[in-house]
Amino acid sequence: MSSCSGCASSGSCDSSSCSSGGCSSCGSAPQKTQAQQLSNIKNVIVVMSGKGGVGKSSFSSLIAITLNKKGYKVGILDGDITGPSIPKLFGLHGNPEMSEFGAYPLKSANGIAVMSMNLLLPNDEEPVVWRGPIVSGVIKQFWEEVIWGDLDYLVIDLPPGTGDAQLTILQNLPVNGVYMVTSPQDLANMIVRKGIKMVNMMNIPVLGIAENMSYLSCPDCGKKIYLFGESSIAETCKNYKVPLIGKFPLDPQLAQLGDAGRIEEYDGEVLKIMMENLPDFLPVQN
Repeated sequence: MSSCSGCASSGSCDSSSCSSGGCSSCGSAPQKTQAQQLSNIKNVIVVMSGKGGVGKSSFSSLIAITLNKKGYKVGILDGDITGPSIPKLFGLHGNPEMSEFGAYPLKSANGIAVMSMNLLLPNDEEPVVWRGPIVSGVIKQFWEEVIWGDLDYLVIDLPPGTGDAQLTILQNLPVNGVYMVTSPQDLANMIVRKGIKMVNMMNIPVLGIAENMSYLSCPDCGKKIYLFGESSIAETCKNYKVPLIGKFPLDPQLAQLGDAGRIEEYDGEVLKIMMENLPDFLPVQN
C-alpha cells in the first residue's frame, strides 16, 4: 500500500505500519491505490471455518448468489490462494483484464465479480507452492490492486486455519462481519470454536454459524438421514452467543452443478433456506 498522507511528505513513514485501517506511525488515513479509488465496496463479509472440507467455498458462493438474487451488486474475493475453487464453481476461465490502474475481476453469468488465484495460473491444476508471507501479499493485492467497481457486498472466501491469510484479511480489510461454516461432527465444531475466538480477538462481529451437510433427504420418502450423527451446533451457538443461520442438507444437485461450473443454476433446498434466513445488511457508506 502507498505511504499514508500524514507522513509521506516527510519521508518518515514506514510502509509496514500502514494498513487499510490507517498508519500506526502517525494515525493518518492511508492513501488509496488507483484501483481502490475506482472501487466503492460498501460491505465486506468474510466466510471462514477453521476446518477444511465443510463446504465453505460452496457456502461463500451461495451467499453471493443469494445477495445477487436479492438485487445487490456482489463480488467474491477467493482468499484461498493455494486451494482456490471459486472460479471452478462459476465456470470461469481465462485471465483478468489488466489496465494501468489495476486488474478487473471476471464476471459470472449473472454478473457476480470474481477474483481468484486460479484465474492467474496457466491451468486449473497448477499448484501454488508459496510461504505464508507471499500468500498474504497476494491477498492484499486482490484488495488493493483489483478494480472491483461499485459493490454492495464483497464476500471473501477464506482458507482453513487461523494463520497468516486469515490475519491479513481480518486485520487489514474493513470487515463488517464473519460467517462461520461447520458440519455436524464435534471435531469440526471444535475447530470452528477456535475460529470464533480468533474473530472475537479481532473485535469483529460473528454474524452467524451455518451447519453444512447436516442431513440427507431420502429421495423416495423425504426422511432426513443424519449421516454424521447428532449435531452439537446448538451448544456452540449458545455458548458463544452466535445465531444459527440454518442447518443445510447435503444435496447431490448442488455438487453436480458446482462440478459443472453452473452453481448459479442451483435452486434447491440449500438456496431456499439461505434465501429465507440470510439477513440483509444496511449498506455501510464509504
